[in-house]
Amino acid sequence: MPQFLYPLLLLACPIGMGLMMWFMTRGGLHVSRRGTSIDSPAAHCELNELRKEVAELRAAQKDTRRTL
Repeated sequence: MPQFLYPLLLLACPIGMGLMMWFMTRGGLHVSRRGTSIDSPAAHCELNELRKEVAELRAAQKDTRRTL
């Protein structure tokens, strides 16, 4: 194998990882452009609803365990 290919083989992994990180970072920008923020009132409302649902499911699970 020619000598100039060895450094390319050694750099293939770090360069590939750098490119993947760059593409993933660019892809993450599209999410923030939707206008939905974690601190928005709608997000807090949805989070509270999900917490209530989880509490209800846990209570139902405890009830089924008691009957067994």
